[in-house]
Amino acid sequence: MAELTPLPAATVTLVRDGAQGLEVLMMKRNMRSAFVPGRYLFPGGSVDPGDGLADIYAHCTGLTDETASSRLGLESGGLAYWVAAIRESFEESGLLLAHSENGVPISHEQAAELAQHRKAVATGQLAFDTLLRDAGLNLEVASLVYFAHWITPRGSPRRYDTRFFVAHAPVGQEPVHDNQEMTESVWISPPEAVERHRTGKFKLMTPTIHTLRQFAEYATADALLAGMRALPDVPTIAPRIGKDGRRLMPGEAGYDELAG
Repeated sequence: MAELTPLPAATVTLVRDGAQGLEVLMMKRNMRSAFVPGRYLFPGGSVDPGDGLADIYAHCTGLTDETASSRLGLESGGLAYWVAAIRESFEESGLLLAHSENGVPISHEQAAELAQHRKAVATGQLAFDTLLRDAGLNLEVASLVYFAHWITPRGSPRRYDTRFFVAHAPVGQEPVHDNQEMTESVWISPPEAVERHRTGKFKLMTPTIHTLRQFAEYATADALLAGMRALPDVPTIAPRIGKDGRRLMPGEAGYDELAG
């Protein structure tokens, strides 16, 4: 069997301050999904060809492709990951990190109207840049903080080379799962999500667990974002599958003996 090349992907954790402190938005994948059914995760998915076109870059404010690519260690095309993260968030949760060309945030009413078009965007019937152009909107790419890079292990049925971002949830917008890819959306504190997973009530993937444990160290959304911005570097984390089927992390016993 030919070795699968990891597909470029992006995900964004949307955060806010709730009654008990920091909360993250998590969404549950459809139980009928062919990929990680029933898992709770953050909005995200593959980087589409359209995410890296000049037409969509024209709607990005505060970050150039040159700067974005440098942050990811790429020669070019880095800004497409920021675009993909925002687009996937819109498609799966209905939340759109964007503002008017005059810098005015999206209103609750406008967000609800835009959400009616997310299926068309997801199926390719409506180009994302066309939606933005018609609505007079620019993407808030500068609001996303890059903090993690994960690559799916070799031998997995699907492999992704995923860049992880975090951002404040847009004020005045409410998440609404699409009832296709995602069947549930919930705001939850990172420690509670980790505890629910421990007790078997919350199915999570390895990168998600790692992210939640990392975020659990922060009490507020501002503190979290400041902490992620202050990271000196973003290492690539590439788990490996052991002979017993367990996923081994870098530094764990047996990791170096497995094929990279």
